[in-house]
Amino acid sequence: MKTFVPLVALILLFTLHSLAERINQEGRILGSLQVMTNSILFNTSDADAVVAAMQIFPVTNPWNECISNLPVLANSDAMIAMINTNVPSVSNRKLKLFQEMNFVLVPDSQALVSNKFVTYPGDSDFNGGKPPYGLYPTPTNQPIEEWPTGTTNTLLQWQTNNLTGGDRHSIIVQPGAGLIYETWKALRVGTNWQAGNGAIFNLNTNGLRKDGDTSGDAAGFPMFPALVRYDECERGMVEHACRLVVVHSRAEHIYPATHDASVPSTTDTNVPAMGQRLRLKASYVITNSWTKEEKALLLGLKKYGALVSDNSSSFFSISITPDDRWGTKLDHIINGSIGITNFEVVQTTATNEGPRSAGAPVADAGSDQTVVFGLTAQLAGMVSFSNIPPVIQWKAYSGPGTVTFSNVAQTNTTASFSAPGIYTLELSGDDGVHAVAYDVVVINVTNVITVSIAPSGTNVNLSWTGGVAPYVVQWAGTLPATTWSDLVTTSGNSANLPVTNTTGYFRVKGQ
Repeated sequence: MKTFVPLVALILLFTLHSLAERINQEGRILGSLQVMTNSILFNTSDADAVVAAMQIFPVTNPWNECISNLPVLANSDAMIAMINTNVPSVSNRKLKLFQEMNFVLVPDSQALVSNKFVTYPGDSDFNGGKPPYGLYPTPTNQPIEEWPTGTTNTLLQWQTNNLTGGDRHSIIVQPGAGLIYETWKALRVGTNWQAGNGAIFNLNTNGLRKDGDTSGDAAGFPMFPALVRYDECERGMVEHACRLVVVHSRAEHIYPATHDASVPSTTDTNVPAMGQRLRLKASYVITNSWTKEEKALLLGLKKYGALVSDNSSSFFSISITPDDRWGTKLDHIINGSIGITNFEVVQTTATNEGPRSAGAPVADAGSDQTVVFGLTAQLAGMVSFSNIPPVIQWKAYSGPGTVTFSNVAQTNTTASFSAPGIYTLELSGDDGVHAVAYDVVVINVTNVITVSIAPSGTNVNLSWTGGVAPYVVQWAGTLPATTWSDLVTTSGNSANLPVTNTTGYFRVKGQ
């Protein structure tokens, strides 16, 4: 009997990286932050890419808090009725979208420019400057509120015209340093700037402004994390709470607000406080025919809600970016299709409550691995917890085919794959109180074919695993072989071939 040497078909294996992925509150894996060398305006694809990779405040931050399960405030109906009645025009008693707040992204190397704070210097952050002059990384292309969709002016004209632009907010975001610089009543004066006040926020913490301090918003809030942006609506989900403006607020602020502005002053508890959180009712039917962008905003208002941030003379509104790419994509909402009574007021959580309380679950999806196509991956995940047992779920995050789990609700389970390639599987643990715990594992499903050979009388049996049918069994007399001869083509995983008196080698090729 001649000796036959089975050949294992080889393919290039990808190197898998078990780096700690950054996963945001929505379970979205964040890419690497781009290295910025110049300032980038908000209404560009370059800005979309940068912002999409940012974790905008920690996942436990109030702006990122899922409030869909929070109980309704006892006087919610009375407060909604008051908010509704306070809008002077019956025709305006709808949710309005205002294209107002814009922003610019700047590198860490952006030069500091003098910003003189002329109205509320006592509530301002100076960044090393000498009051009333702050030093902010203000670029020459700094946009001012409402530009470009709210004006026909050039950017320079809008920057230097003190009589236009409403509140003239400005927002500078420094992704590398993790800082936001925001001003109110911004005005370019020569090569420098002035504003009513200036506030700096650290994107990496849950820290607040000093109690009693205002910011660009009357509530003392940052504006940037609350803006409805084009990039997130294109992905299909607004991943944070929105900035809500009401006509009248009471003389009180609740977490996370630091300031109130009640004009005329009232302590009526049926009037919302700064920091009050509203959400779109779960019963509100999102119309299938509406655009992806409209659905993204409404889903966000159901899950993350909106925080009362400022006062208006006549509207109940949230802020969207004045991005010239919106077109008609939000027109159903802009035109006032959602009444104020479709909202409810929820009981808010405080500094050490909700997602900021102790005992958050932690997920570990296990080590990255390689499996041969046709075999299952053994998943060895873990979700640790010390409070409410979390709901466990596996899901396919990305990959070239479909994934079938033997049990998506068990940390230790198996997964099979419909095609070779690189898959990312995400494990989550949700206790309904804290931010959902996420982790991912990368599975490299290879197209390697492993061949076994055994004599059978005057024949030889070949069997194999892996690969994709149809298979071709080939033969060569020497190795390395210059040519391989086709012996049989089959859709199965075995072949029985006659033995000859010639030494040779077999291999199996798949598709």
